[in-house]
Amino acid sequence: MPESKILISLDKVSKCYRAHNIDAVKNVSIDIQAGEFVAIMGPSGCGKSTLLNLIGAIDRPDSGSIVLDGQVLNQLEDEALTRVRGEKIGFVFQAFNLLPTFSVLENIMVPIELNKNKAPSAEKRAKELLQRVGLENRAHFFPAQLSGGEMQRVAIARALIHEPRLLVADEPTGNLDTHNGENILQLIKEFNRDFKLAIIMATHSKEASQTADRLLQMRDGTLVLDTAENTRNSALQTPAPSNKSI
Repeated sequence: MPESKILISLDKVSKCYRAHNIDAVKNVSIDIQAGEFVAIMGPSGCGKSTLLNLIGAIDRPDSGSIVLDGQVLNQLEDEALTRVRGEKIGFVFQAFNLLPTFSVLENIMVPIELNKNKAPSAEKRAKELLQRVGLENRAHFFPAQLSGGEMQRVAIARALIHEPRLLVADEPTGNLDTHNGENILQLIKEFNRDFKLAIIMATHSKEASQTADRLLQMRDGTLVLDTAENTRNSALQTPAPSNKSI
């Protein structure tokens, strides 16, 4: 179960790409708990990826505020934002983004270059993660020797090597067949459950979204559905049971 602590809070966040006159995200406010698994759905161009980039401290909002683990991200300098990404956030993308000349083990250890404090234990943790994702016998393979599903497993291990609080996943099953996609979703769910890892995942797939605890739907840069709000509203509207005898 998610911890009862807000990890990420967005307050009236907006982002406009002025060169193209596109309001990618408009006045979005959400709170996400530590350990919560949230899926974001919506058509192409609705703002899902922009919202993930804002939450993941890759981009900055034009207005509003984003607080991650007590830090106001939009008030941080670039160097501090880089440190936040290197310590608290892991990323998984539709394109696996593995380095072709690095072995599987070396690929997993790349993020530790941004977090020298954890470097001494990097190889040990990388091997533990390889075992967890079922690829311990692929440590010295190169990406070209792997299947798509295996490459995404490596990408997930790489995203978790620095023990982040949050995993940002943008269409993690988009380049996979149904079987491999289901396996990747199951793996992500296991990490969410076992490590109390907060996950925010953008997806086009209704089936993928059902893996999450909570669903957000976006259209034209705005949130049009939040199942957590629906659940809270239903609870408020449900009459309390009567204690009277019948």
